[in-house]
Amino acid sequence: MDSEKNGTDDMPYHEKQHKELCALHALNNLFQDKNPSDRFTKKDLDDICTKLSPDSFINPHRSFLGLGNYDVNVLMSAVQKKGCETVWFDKRKSINSLVFDKIVGFILNIPTDYKLGFVRIPLHRKHWITIRKLQGLYCNLDSKLESPETIGNEDEVKDFLKNQLEDINKELLLVVHSEVSDSGSWRKDSIEYSDNKINHA
Repeated sequence: MDSEKNGTDDMPYHEKQHKELCALHALNNLFQDKNPSDRFTKKDLDDICTKLSPDSFINPHRSFLGLGNYDVNVLMSAVQKKGCETVWFDKRKSINSLVFDKIVGFILNIPTDYKLGFVRIPLHRKHWITIRKLQGLYCNLDSKLESPETIGNEDEVKDFLKNQLEDINKELLLVVHSEVSDSGSWRKDSIEYSDNKINHA
């Protein structure tokens, strides 16, 4: 696996794109496990696919070629193995309604065309991207980047996420600890709809 190898513990861990394993990379970039044995592997996600659909000849949760392209159900099940939950962000609501200190990280789901050599094939696949806070600043840990890109402070990541969600085809997942999910403390109930006007599909 082509990954960014970190020389010191204080450097962000960043896996780079390999085959169709963006969900795997997004998970490992999100949790930043320093011990390689604690990171997810392709086998881990394939095992989740099998558990989700044990009797399927062609598993609906991944590419039929076995190259990856895992769906959201696999991602959500993997997150639970780390004591966390995923929450779909309702795009009718404001990004300002989120309590950022209660959120482990964000996973963006964005459309992307399949590329065969230099030719783009419009298969409308989806790509998973992790955004999380590292060393006091939010970073874009997209596996297609050569290295993590700094977004900035909380106000700057709010602007970044708002801009991303202007595209109706993009979705946002919040990853929070299980107790935060149970209590709903990741959101400010007093803030309703305001600056994000796109209807949620």
